[in-house]
Amino acid sequence: MSESSAPSASIVLSTAGSPEEAARISRELVERGLAACVNRIPGLTSVYRWQGAIEEASEVLLVIKTSSEKLAALEAALHELHSYDVPEFLVLPVAGGSRSYLDWLFASVARE
Repeated sequence: MSESSAPSASIVLSTAGSPEEAARISRELVERGLAACVNRIPGLTSVYRWQGAIEEASEVLLVIKTSSEKLAALEAALHELHSYDVPEFLVLPVAGGSRSYLDWLFASVARE
């Protein structure tokens, strides 16, 4: 496989409004083969502007590990599964990682 056609990994950041929603979304993304792993980090407080007002909310951060080829489907699934009108979907490219971990990640999301 040439370097240009080698798969690439991405980390997607999103948030959920409750531990229950975070658990449901996480499990569904992994079951659908859109994420190899989703870390749920509770206890997050977000301050943001929404519809002209400053809001503050307790949230759960989702750190989603996936293949870059799955990003479009992952974004569509987040919009489908999420209670928010505008769910967070920020993509961070992975510059490198252990070969064995990346092989596992790509194998985990390769199933159709």
